[in-house]
Amino acid sequence: MAKIFGVNTKISGKVGQLLYRQTKIGTVVSELPAKPSTPLRTRLQMNIRTQWANLGAVYKLFAGRLRKGFENLPKGQTVYNAFIQANLGVVKVYISRLIRLNGGAVLAPYQITRGSLPSIVISTDGSNKAVTSLSLNNLTIGNTTTVGQFSQAIIANNPGYEQGDQLTFFHGVQTVDAVTSTPRATMTSSKLVLDVNSTDVLLNVVDSFGFATVGGHLGTSAALANGAVAWVHSRERENTLRVSTQYLYVVNSQLASYQGDSANLASIDSYGGVNSAAVYLQPDGETSSDTTNSGSGSSNGNGGDGGGGDGNQE
Repeated sequence: MAKIFGVNTKISGKVGQLLYRQTKIGTVVSELPAKPSTPLRTRLQMNIRTQWANLGAVYKLFAGRLRKGFENLPKGQTVYNAFIQANLGVVKVYISRLIRLNGGAVLAPYQITRGSLPSIVISTDGSNKAVTSLSLNNLTIGNTTTVGQFSQAIIANNPGYEQGDQLTFFHGVQTVDAVTSTPRATMTSSKLVLDVNSTDVLLNVVDSFGFATVGGHLGTSAALANGAVAWVHSRERENTLRVSTQYLYVVNSQLASYQGDSANLASIDSYGGVNSAAVYLQPDGETSSDTTNSGSGSSNGNGGDGGGGDGNQE
């Protein structure tokens, strides 16, 4: 802090990094504290931000195919925002900034649709095939099974299914990049409109992996390994859409490596780490940012990478 003379004696208030005050002894100037150059990042904030990366990456895999997956969205809310809201803090998966930049994604049991139709229950049998709660009764799906035969079996044996309803099957596959070890994933889908009069061959219309008979129920034709599946029931009548609430059913050996405290901390560190309080360098014995003259150097906050999880991965 210093008393000044000359043309500056009439100034009051802040000018740049200097604070001018009018006192009984004259005009006094002091230097304002330096602002931290590193944004605050608490552990709680980073726990949330580091989930966004994988949520956004998995959402991208659907390539717009979830655009009608959430009923009655509030005005102004996007499907992407509804997807994030449904899964953030519920299914916690953490990938590093490098994995995100490399286009990586880890398949996880995320909620992908939300609606008023009853959910299709998914489990696995003794051979690790995925099996749904949809009964086919005596129908065994084969190379000559028609869409009409399949539709009749679904409608006759499962209350709530009607002519014109749609079944959509999603199939995700998890892999690991041989060069960078980045976890990668793909997502395919096929859909079928129930039509008891159709003579089209079923397996020419849909993905045969997701349309097979398993113990009298609809399921997968082979074991589910390092992947994810979901069947979604939807109905659109007179511009009114209804869907079943569904989650990805996941069997993925990669998933555990990206969950828990260790994965969380590694992800946080890749985005700059936790910075819950600004730290300033202070000369020994100095307790104030006031200086004895306006030419004194000010203390600077620790610099750092201000990176954080992207809020929108679309």
